[in-house]
Amino acid sequence: MSLESLVEEIRQHAEAELRATLDHEKAEAARIAADRDQKIAELRANAQRATEADVARERAQRVAAAKLQARKMLYEARERRLEDGLKETRTLLANYTASPAYPAVLKRMTEVAARSLGKQLRISGRADDAAVLAKVAGKAFDPTPQPILGGLVAETTDQSRRLNLSFDELLRLREDEVRELLA
Repeated sequence: MSLESLVEEIRQHAEAELRATLDHEKAEAARIAADRDQKIAELRANAQRATEADVARERAQRVAAAKLQARKMLYEARERRLEDGLKETRTLLANYTASPAYPAVLKRMTEVAARSLGKQLRISGRADDAAVLAKVAGKAFDPTPQPILGGLVAETTDQSRRLNLSFDELLRLREDEVRELLA
């Protein structure tokens, strides 16, 4: 074996090793690129799922907020309508005090107060009702005016018991029933 053939054989062996190393390097680069592409695809898929979940959550929150706002507006409108109905009821009660039937109502209220609290009472009402109350209640009439829509307020002379038969109080006590009627 000559030196040239030995050198040729070493050179061929080195080239074969170099080709094998380059092939291995290319295969490794292809595997790394494939892993990279697979991880990028997974990350994109995860990001897409996360984005879709965030969008769905945001959409659900907006829909829920819109429904809540709608319910709130409906409640406020209903409450405004009920308040307007109560104001109208107060107006009707105030107008009722000018009707011819109102003195008879005051007389019945005086009788109820006398039955409930006894004969020793003080009865007061609106300044506008002073003449009617003085006639109906007699000596029990107290001329001190009350800031009420109508009706009367009765209390024992020792002020231990009180019966408020004013339209304001009667309406307040039955406000839930009135609201149901107006709803």
